[in-house]
Amino acid sequence: MSRVIHVSRRMLHKRPTPLIDEIIRVDHAGELGADRIYAGQMAILGNSKMGPTIQHMWDQEKEHRRKFEVLINKYRVRPTVMTPLWNVMGFALGAGTALLGEKAAMACTVAVETVIMDHYNDQLRQLMADPTTDQDLLATITKFRDEEQEHHDIGIDCGAEQAPFYQAITEVIKVGCKTAIAISKKV
Repeated sequence: MSRVIHVSRRMLHKRPTPLIDEIIRVDHAGELGADRIYAGQMAILGNSKMGPTIQHMWDQEKEHRRKFEVLINKYRVRPTVMTPLWNVMGFALGAGTALLGEKAAMACTVAVETVIMDHYNDQLRQLMADPTTDQDLLATITKFRDEEQEHHDIGIDCGAEQAPFYQAITEVIKVGCKTAIAISKKV
């Protein structure tokens, strides 16, 4: 008698390349951070006139996070060990800038999304150079990059550049985001 063995699709999926492993780990971490930033902004500004705008961006970020959680499982990628810290720091960044006012919250959005768009563009260049790239992953990153551009533009349209100390706020946040990216790629 022959025995039928059922193997899940997840088990059949081969291990990702080091590049794909890194991309999925860091993008999962980034989307978690973005989710938490908007959660912090909503905690402070959810009942203000900016509430619906922030909610729209947060809803998109929650979808980005869900997709990368699926990809983490599909490719069996280990999430960054920094996840608990990024969770807390993201919320604190969102709430902290929102406490400074709507324009400061939008300055935070502009800074974060500027770094993320550049990061996604770098990834897209790397992925497009490889003819074996998973087209679903390429389409996902392209779509999310375009939505991050939308969030950046919303932040500008909502007065981010009029925030007190705009240049200082955005530069500090950009350095923080770049540092989080570098750490999340490896650990």
